[in-house]
Amino acid sequence: MSQPQYWVLGVYFAAVLALTAAIIALAHVLGERHCARATIEPFESGIVAAAGESAHVRFPVQFYLVAMFFVVFDLESVFIYAWAVAARAAGWAGYIEVMVFIGILMAALAYLWRCGALDWTPWRSRRLAQRRG
Repeated sequence: MSQPQYWVLGVYFAAVLALTAAIIALAHVLGERHCARATIEPFESGIVAAAGESAHVRFPVQFYLVAMFFVVFDLESVFIYAWAVAARAAGWAGYIEVMVFIGILMAALAYLWRCGALDWTPWRSRRLAQRRG
């Protein structure tokens, strides 16, 4: 059994540091050097910040709902992709397990839909619609 050669890791680490330093130095040397009024102002997505406005912006709850759905369904797609890669090796047992997994996901989605978690209309609008109907 051969001994691990740690010097290779040291050389790799030194190469990464050297490359990082070279990139930062090149950016400093080749970068633009002007200080106009527009370059020092904060800028966000094409909107220039107005003086006196607070930086704290309240996002609607729907923004967070979409982000949560993306994370949840993205993670689920990773699990299903991993099953698809090993589908032949998993056989029928793996197929049944992934169908149970998808069934649980569909049941959770149906529950959220039934509870109104996917309804993006404001709470007041729903209450008024219930009174009218």
